[in-house]
Amino acid sequence: MAARALKLWRKNQARWRLELVHPTGVLWMASDHDAYEKAAMPTLHDEGVRYEILQVKALDKRFPQVNFEGVRWAIFEPEGGYLLARQASEAVRRAFVREGGEYRELPVAPGPIRRGALSRVRAAGAGEYRADRWLFACGPTLQEVFFFGAPSGERRFDEGRLPVWIDYGERKFYGIPGNQGRGLKVASDVRGSPFDPTSGERTHTEEGLQAARGYLEFRFPSMRGAPLLESRVCQYEQTRDGHFILDRHPEARNVWIAGGGSGHGFKHGPALGEMAARMLLEVLPPCAEFALSRFTRTAS
Repeated sequence: MAARALKLWRKNQARWRLELVHPTGVLWMASDHDAYEKAAMPTLHDEGVRYEILQVKALDKRFPQVNFEGVRWAIFEPEGGYLLARQASEAVRRAFVREGGEYRELPVAPGPIRRGALSRVRAAGAGEYRADRWLFACGPTLQEVFFFGAPSGERRFDEGRLPVWIDYGERKFYGIPGNQGRGLKVASDVRGSPFDPTSGERTHTEEGLQAARGYLEFRFPSMRGAPLLESRVCQYEQTRDGHFILDRHPEARNVWIAGGGSGHGFKHGPALGEMAARMLLEVLPPCAEFALSRFTRTAS
């Protein structure tokens, strides 16, 4: 799905004449517990994704600005990178409207389910909406991200000098270089706490900041004492197993539920949307891996 999504992102950015994909490369750092990285390699190979295996000596030579203590080896994807989330989301909205869609931001509440189907939802201040098929995507948790400023004249944390990285070692952090001058992005990949998108405070916690700064100064020694330029409280939709939800409502045959995007849902957006559309139109059968029933099986 990731390979398919990247193809669609590139196709769409060309169609929209925008630069949304930044191919900085992606570095997956593997520690002693490297089952995830080892399991990923056959899939990368089967999907035709280019990658290199780098040992610590090669890592030190290629990325001298990084302290690779605790890293045993790494996967480097030269064609990977990051997406501009805000600009991409706005581009998708504009394209949707140009193609005849209607976009509104309103609180909604579902109407009654009768005879195994939902016929309408109530929208605040806008009456009711009726449809023959529905898709609901809900459920965020809190994740904090931080942007730190590099020392004056330090260019080794710019795009082209440092790739996007994911560190599944003891502390589980990831980051993005450059960010169009916003600073070096650092964020924990540990599951966040429940978050109310309506009333939740959008300011970072001191604990989150100290954890990010501690990781930053360990992994990137020349960033010690780096100023915090910006922070964000992001909203993730998490599931217990980290996989997507894309399934019918158990009581309404015309209602589908999508979610569980965690930190990877946006990246997979084009591929996941393509799959959701085909399932809603009954061109594609439901996928057992994304079914709601797996949580019932887990609980039992």
